Amino acid sequence: MTDVFARIAWLIPCYPLVGMVLSMFWFPSLARRTGPRPAGYINLAMTGLALVHAALGFIEFGTRAPLTLELPWLQVADLTLTLPLEVSAVNLGAIVLVTSINLLAQLYAIGYLEMDWGWARFFALLALFEAGMCLLALCDSLFFSYIILEILTLGTYLLVGFWFNQSLVVTGARDAFLTKRVGDLLLLMGVLALYPIAGTWNFSELAEWAQTAEVDPTLMSLVGLALLAGPMGKCAQFPLHLWLDEAMEGPYPSTVLRNSVVVATGAWVLTKLEPVLALSPVVMATVTAIGIVTALGGTAIAIAQVDVKRSLSYLTSAYMGLVFVAVGTQQSHVAFLLLLTHALAVVALLMSTGSIVLNSISQDLTKLGGLWSRRPISGLSFVAGAAGLIAMPPLGGFWAALALINGVWEAYPVLAGILLVVNALAAFGVTRVFCLIFGNRPQQMSERSPENLWPVTLPMVFAAALTLHLPLVLQSLGLLPSFTAIDKGVALLLVISSVWGCGLGSALYLGPAAKPIRLPWTFVQNLLASDFYTPRIYRASIVGGVDIISRVVDWCDRHVVDGLVNLIGLTSLFGGEALKYGNTGKTQFYVLTIALGLLVITLFITRSFWLDFAALAGS
Repeated sequence: MTDVFARIAWLIPCYPLVGMVLSMFWFPSLARRTGPRPAGYINLAMTGLALVHAALGFIEFGTRAPLTLELPWLQVADLTLTLPLEVSAVNLGAIVLVTSINLLAQLYAIGYLEMDWGWARFFALLALFEAGMCLLALCDSLFFSYIILEILTLGTYLLVGFWFNQSLVVTGARDAFLTKRVGDLLLLMGVLALYPIAGTWNFSELAEWAQTAEVDPTLMSLVGLALLAGPMGKCAQFPLHLWLDEAMEGPYPSTVLRNSVVVATGAWVLTKLEPVLALSPVVMATVTAIGIVTALGGTAIAIAQVDVKRSLSYLTSAYMGLVFVAVGTQQSHVAFLLLLTHALAVVALLMSTGSIVLNSISQDLTKLGGLWSRRPISGLSFVAGAAGLIAMPPLGGFWAALALINGVWEAYPVLAGILLVVNALAAFGVTRVFCLIFGNRPQQMSERSPENLWPVTLPMVFAAALTLHLPLVLQSLGLLPSFTAIDKGVALLLVISSVWGCGLGSALYLGPAAKPIRLPWTFVQNLLASDFYTPRIYRASIVGGVDIISRVVDWCDRHVVDGLVNLIGLTSLFGGEALKYGNTGKTQFYVLTIALGLLVITLFITRSFWLDFAALAGS
């Protein structure tokens, strides 16, 4: 059989699971002699096997029709649940992306966490992420996709709280977990409500059903909005975006994986649900509006941050917003292209800045500078990632942005203009970060900052190379239009917006008199720097609400529930104490007690007769 690797593609998620299980043997409490390092090497090898399997399956599958597999899961009475898997070129390509990025992140972690004793736990969690994302790529069921997303949410909580002895880390993990719970709860409501309407949870069957479905518009709008809430939280869209910023407290290698492909899991489910969401124009308009607000807000907030990880995390939210715009305008193929180009570019950006943070021991952009001559490899990797992220031809970000704007240029010209502004702001943001790190004179924290060891530098260079070679890969797969077919005017506007953003950023942040520029409007400056005050809003609403409910439940538990239990216990205690004095041991006393009890019972039963007799005698 020529498609043997594609037919056994369901084995791909098992490779990282094996590595995760084997990692347990190298927990520090069990492996005192060898240490935890073998756990990293084993997971690296298992990820390599998963990548080879997925790549061979992708090559041999070609452009054939999807292959469907079903794995039985649960059968109780008349309920039968099977895990449907769909193997296609797109799904296998997504798995190749996930495994290759996780392979780079694990190699990066070997150098970044060289002195950390939590290797076994860290690499096991990375393996959990890889297994979940690979299975999500193959899964053809909304129900099982929800379960996988919840497992990934748990993995996010554990990875963000990896260094759990630090208070900020614990707070960040808690806030990220609580924020995601809002969207997950609404998503579960939508999943349960959709089944009675459509009669299936399979994405392929839902797409067929949506073509001829006749449903109540109001009902479909409510179900669609509930289904939308889950991807909103997973993709860090406004107003559920705060968790991605809080997740920056975790180790940098996990940030590389999370901001590139983990955050895109919600967008993957969103693209699968696009035929169902399209049944309601209200939902599609909401998807587009959320994407626009997040794209504009994310890029604006990013240029007001002084923490390099926060600045790049808001750019991730912004580009996920562009994916929402693509889905809202029914351009799912463009959404996949955006996810691919963003993933590779942001890996190069994060690995480059992570290498700087590791040596300079500072994430504050105002304390860095002058590193171009000291860190040329890191600088070139950052440039490659930045150029691949924004619309800079001929790299992947340019083709993705061009396809997105071409799809809305005639029907929504205002939206096309907004997308040009977003691209210009993103170009300004990445240029600002580059200038503050690599330009001008060295600061105190960047006086001595050589290039890192090869486990940190090598994956960074590979990520930059993948970003630069992505257009060639897309062209070989026939995914790029010919030069004669593109709209030259739109392409020129995109290039102008990119050049304008990069030029303005260079003019403001390079040169002897360069310094961070403050806006003339203090209110706007504080609004952007404080993330539109969403942390305060969260504390006053979600976190505060959970705190108040917890306090009320605690008071009721202590005073009402415990009080009732204590009352029953005291009543039993005093009743027993009172009854023990009636135990004399004399038979005649017990007979007298029984006789008196029977007399009282008899009088109680016949009380109506005696009342009638007394009334008759009185008359």
